[in-house]
Amino acid sequence: MGEKHGAQKISSGTAGLDDILRGGIIKQNSYLITGGPGTGKTTLGLQFLGNHPEDESKSLFVSFSESIDKIKRDAISRNFNLQNVEFLDLTPSETDMEEMDYNVFASSEVEASPIIESIISKIKEIEPDRLYLDGVSQLKYISTDNYQFRKQLLILLDFLSGYDVTLVLSSETSAAMTDDDLQFICDGVIELIFTGEERGIRVKKFRGSGFKSGVHSISLKSDGMTVYPRITPEDLSKEKRRNHETISSGVPEIDKLLHDGLEKGTTTVISGPTGVGKSTLAAQFTDEAALRGEHTAIYTFEETKDSIITRCRGIGMPIDKMFDQGNLSIEKINPLEYTPIQFANRVREKAENEGTSIIVLDSISGYQLSFIRDIYEMNREDEMLRNIHILAEHLKSMGVSLILINEVHDITGTFKVSEHGISYIADNIIFLRYIEVRGSILKAIGVLKKRLSNFEKTLREFDITSEGIKVGRPLTELRGVLSGVPEILGPSEDDTMNNRR
Repeated sequence: MGEKHGAQKISSGTAGLDDILRGGIIKQNSYLITGGPGTGKTTLGLQFLGNHPEDESKSLFVSFSESIDKIKRDAISRNFNLQNVEFLDLTPSETDMEEMDYNVFASSEVEASPIIESIISKIKEIEPDRLYLDGVSQLKYISTDNYQFRKQLLILLDFLSGYDVTLVLSSETSAAMTDDDLQFICDGVIELIFTGEERGIRVKKFRGSGFKSGVHSISLKSDGMTVYPRITPEDLSKEKRRNHETISSGVPEIDKLLHDGLEKGTTTVISGPTGVGKSTLAAQFTDEAALRGEHTAIYTFEETKDSIITRCRGIGMPIDKMFDQGNLSIEKINPLEYTPIQFANRVREKAENEGTSIIVLDSISGYQLSFIRDIYEMNREDEMLRNIHILAEHLKSMGVSLILINEVHDITGTFKVSEHGISYIADNIIFLRYIEVRGSILKAIGVLKKRLSNFEKTLREFDITSEGIKVGRPLTELRGVLSGVPEILGPSEDDTMNNRR
């Protein structure tokens, strides 16, 4: 037995959930896990009981709806730790069902008291530190009314107050049956969500402590549940003091456009139509940094790793050597397999654990595919912008540079930076354009925005050759380049496009 000693926190058994709960759940309090069928309530409960190998605390699992044998088999197949977990089966056995004529959950004549007494007796016997009641909403079926149901739970809670035990209950909700009464009784409420396409978790109530609000992401796999907290403004670490050291592209003309390069810890948008060279330009920055011994990373939503390596090798960019040396990582991301929050956590870990200096997301359109509107409180576009903004600010606070590839739909015509309204997030905007001169299609590069320094206001011809990226002198002989159909100025039209390099 023991007494409460204030708001001491213990692990929930799931690291990401502990992050959301600011360090875990409060010892000796009661918590409700609520959600529909298949949302992972039992899995989260088993992790609460078993995922604390650092101590020798005892745990008790009480089941009201699923046989203990099946729960144990599933837990063992998933390598869950059951070493200090004892079980109490309060599900109706086949014999009970026959004797009660299959009315054990329907009869209003049956009282809940014997069940509560069985739990109390087991607690007295083993004195657990953690107690999980799986499917406690089944007690409603065997209580005479809601008042009797609440009364029995309050009896149990009152008894537990004399023990050093932390209680977690799970309740299966539906349109026909809510668990508002349980939510009122418990100190905390954790909701599991499954839309059929995406899983989420949300803390609805948490007495005695703050928590991260909103819907967070989860994955439920054979090895258990993983929780991915959404990155929020309060997560931002104190911004590192920087002297605005610049990152060279390795191409002198591009660095000249940018007045020596991109500042470290800034967000850059490279914008342009399909095939114009956006990804290659981004790879140029990462490859040059990797050659200097820095760790860089490219996350591609469309192109494969092999395709990127082959394309860069074809223009003399030694990105494959940097990959082999471990200075550059390239990861193909299927946006339908990751939620935005899961992906943001992956990028965050890369930056924090590996000291990555430059991260490329290729592209914003591919990243947007990971957003499914149902589970979020905002619409798809707003939620995407919010996530990119918070991720960019978090990386900036660590001194990590983020490069975002943005594809615009129009090949020529009215100049547009982005269809996504992403411009406000960028510290730097580099744009690439197709231009048509005398029936030939050329490419141009320019800088539209640079927060921390000045930049060259002219456009330059841009080309990707077998020897790498080539950038010409300023296109001062042309006007109307942003429209895609420039006019040639000056008397010597034949010399206009010659000797640019």
